[in-house]
Amino acid sequence: MLNYVKTLLVAGAICAALPAQAEDRVTLGWGRMFSNDALGDQKDRWRTGGYQVSRIRGYAWDGALPTTPGEILEFRASAQIVAPEDLISPPPSDRRYAATLSFGLHTQFDWRGNDVSVGTDLVFLGPQTGISNFQKWVHRIVGMDEPTVIDDQIGNGIYPTVIGEFGRKFALGDRAEWRPFVQAQAGVENFVRVGGDLVIGTLGRDDLMVREGVTGQRYRAVEGTRDQGVSFILGGDIARVFDSALLPSDGLATLTEDRSRLRAGVQWQGERASVFYGITYLSKEFDQQPEGQLVGGLNLNLKF
Repeated sequence: MLNYVKTLLVAGAICAALPAQAEDRVTLGWGRMFSNDALGDQKDRWRTGGYQVSRIRGYAWDGALPTTPGEILEFRASAQIVAPEDLISPPPSDRRYAATLSFGLHTQFDWRGNDVSVGTDLVFLGPQTGISNFQKWVHRIVGMDEPTVIDDQIGNGIYPTVIGEFGRKFALGDRAEWRPFVQAQAGVENFVRVGGDLVIGTLGRDDLMVREGVTGQRYRAVEGTRDQGVSFILGGDIARVFDSALLPSDGLATLTEDRSRLRAGVQWQGERASVFYGITYLSKEFDQQPEGQLVGGLNLNLKF
């Protein structure tokens, strides 16, 4: 298993760096996912908010991944806020405030009938991201107390991060599809994860899908056939976490090695618009965390 993980991560670095015929590429699509616990348990804590966006560049999209790595390139950016349970006076053993901003290059391709996604991100951590100042400004604008935990946030750092995912689709009749997967990451957080996603409906059938980092919900980045209707999504995974810059070893909050997620969602596709809403249960990420949390995910697309 460890040899497989090492191979997957090395492949990610190599494939994301492959030369490309940029003059022939076009933008095939955009994808995005907004995650926030205001859309979940509404308690403004821990994995409290994030936004991930993908721009896909390639030569063409015919509903199937190419077999050559580097033909499809995903330019990915994400921002995330991690916070203690109380933004003013948290328990001493709670996790520290952290803000991350990342930019990455990824590629998706088909290998012997399997979906492969590999790539690298440069993750910026700390006040240098400007996210904590933005949150202070928002609190002032809406008349809320400024979060004092920002003054004790995790300091600046830059973490080159490699991530890879290997999955395979299995049709369950005409209207359902099961996709187990394995994922590994080394960088800002080091982990190995296994899980699966069940789709009842047409979402993802011939679309290019990307996984959001916090909730694990998958969002459409390149559209295939625009089949109108409703799709339902169920999924889950479990990870073994070896290290995390978001839970430094010298802090009072100690890393929980096993981390699990359970998620559900619904996608409505109309003629010119689509809406996705999902809810994800995140298990405890540090030993002193009293319980898990619910985080919502939202994706809205309008086509003119």
